[in-house]
Amino acid sequence: MLFKKYHIVIFKNPSDNARKFQIRGWLFISIFALIAGLIGGNIMLWKYYENYSGLESNLAHAEKAVQEQKAQLLSLSQKMMNISQDLDRVRNFDSKLRVMINLDQENVQSAAPKGGSTEPDFSNNYLPLYRQELLVRKMHDFLAQLSTEAKLEEVKQQEIIHSMRSRQDALDSTPSIWPVEGWVTSPFGWRSSPFTGKREYHKGLDISCPLGTPIYAPAQGTISFVGLSGGYGRLIKINHGANLSTRYGHLKMATVKKGQVVTRGELIGYAGSTGRSTGPHVHYEVRLGGVPVSPLRYILN
Repeated sequence: MLFKKYHIVIFKNPSDNARKFQIRGWLFISIFALIAGLIGGNIMLWKYYENYSGLESNLAHAEKAVQEQKAQLLSLSQKMMNISQDLDRVRNFDSKLRVMINLDQENVQSAAPKGGSTEPDFSNNYLPLYRQELLVRKMHDFLAQLSTEAKLEEVKQQEIIHSMRSRQDALDSTPSIWPVEGWVTSPFGWRSSPFTGKREYHKGLDISCPLGTPIYAPAQGTISFVGLSGGYGRLIKINHGANLSTRYGHLKMATVKKGQVVTRGELIGYAGSTGRSTGPHVHYEVRLGGVPVSPLRYILN
């Protein structure tokens, strides 16, 4: 059969001569097998294309879901970082209150959690992670840590509230608010002198403000001095008791007299530029036992 000869006769018109082709059997079978193979290959390619299209669509949906999850994780990490920063602010507020009412600071330090990082820069530790499973696990650990710290802070706040109730008079006499509205141009501590350029120790805060800005008592106390005092210019001193006192220098004028009792928020004078001064401002000092300390230790607002 493979080696037999087959004749194909083609007639164009009845009157024309016929054309005859001679094909061996194996060539005929080869042509038929080739056609069948092409048809089968096309069918397989079509099925492969359908599978590929389905997989491509699923991949697109999966990538979209992954991107949404990444966005949610990044948003959650930012919220966690904000919570951590808020907790740090609460700790700082806690420390200031403890300074004001003389509570033991050692208990606060010993109560701090031992494990994990408590730094507010959460993004440096967590955001660069590329494996989402690891990122989520770390977020859960961080949230558990924050929860523990918040509970510890709540206990410490209750201790402070209890102590404040028993020391209300001391709290009223603690300078806990800014005496004047302005901006700090020279902080407490070592600085370069604006007059000589040499290094000197600044005993308070220089709060720059417009001439005549009102100055208010930051706590209850008794006026112990009103008048001119060398480089301070026109100066007011307030004795708050418990070896705590405050000073206000370079005033334009005072509205209080020596021996007068003032309360927190009461007007005591107006800002000026008297004495050794380069411009209108208030030099604000807090002294404990006669020794200058940073006013920021007490300011709460």
